Amino acid sequence: MTPQHDRTTLRTGLVGLGNIGQYHAERLLDLGVPLVGGMDISADARESFARRYDVDAYDDHTDLYDEVDAVIVTTPNKFHEEYTVAALEREVHVLVEKPLAHSLESARRIVDAAKASEAVCMVGFNNRFLNTVRIVRDRIERGDLGRVNHIEANYVRRRGVPGRGSWFTRRAVAGGGSLIDLGVHAIDLALYLHEYPDVVEVNGVTRTEFGTQEEYAYLDMWGDDAGPEEFDVDDSASAFIRCADERTISLEVAWATNRPPTHEFFVRGTEAAARFDFLEGDLSFYSASAAGPHHLEDTSVETAHNDTHADEQRAFFDAIVGGRSLEDSVDQAFAVQQVIDAIYRSSDLGRCVMDFESP
Repeated sequence: MTPQHDRTTLRTGLVGLGNIGQYHAERLLDLGVPLVGGMDISADARESFARRYDVDAYDDHTDLYDEVDAVIVTTPNKFHEEYTVAALEREVHVLVEKPLAHSLESARRIVDAAKASEAVCMVGFNNRFLNTVRIVRDRIERGDLGRVNHIEANYVRRRGVPGRGSWFTRRAVAGGGSLIDLGVHAIDLALYLHEYPDVVEVNGVTRTEFGTQEEYAYLDMWGDDAGPEEFDVDDSASAFIRCADERTISLEVAWATNRPPTHEFFVRGTEAAARFDFLEGDLSFYSASAAGPHHLEDTSVETAHNDTHADEQRAFFDAIVGGRSLEDSVDQAFAVQQVIDAIYRSSDLGRCVMDFESP
């Protein structure tokens, strides 16, 4: 492990200097973590990053890795494996953005590298750090909800396809569309609140209905539009996930659909249920009682919004400083990758998928 005992001495770099990379850079500075450099294949991105943060920017990750104790990988999905495995082999700590990889095979190689390395590897599921999610998880652990049997997980945009022609809309680079982009968050949160049981069966359908339209109404689509020819991924997915002990998840995700957008989760327990919106922060609990006159109880909870990426980074650096392994983070990310892969396979096969491997 790195011998430093304070996150303010952990020299950290960024691999991938686009918007999310700079978002992470700002939070590193807020946490007092020394940002010492970045890497990107784009000369424009390197020049902009070096000028903005007054650090060196490289076109080769090995040059960056010579200078750092930790890296944050924010590249397109296809390149997570290359940069994460290379860092772990050099005992450089890694925080890699979700999803773990663009394919199950690539994700497996990252898992193997993480297990073989003494370095900390964490996968960036930042929504776990939401105050609302923390409260729900605490109530579940205290037993206030009783036994949680079912979770409804929704992450639906009405018109939110990323710029067609960007890496998000190309299967070879992203590994998929709305399912691997938005669904990865929803699947992780649902499994996290279920305390990551084994998944035993997945039945899913992915659809491509809007991104291939010539006349797509791109009200909320960011980036330049290269047209439908540059779109070969799904723009929505529906799935039912059966876990051990009869725990279940219903999943609905979409970049575009003809319905109001929603980011709601419903966590249904035998004693109570929770509903929260993980983008808006709304949180309510629902129960019923036969004590006295029979009645229903609805309770709203108000909490402050928090910066989930900053809290995620704090957890990463605290693990490094404390010499703690985050092996569960990688194993759980692999479980999410298996569910994503199973939904795509189920959709292609037109039936349930029931074969899953251990991480």
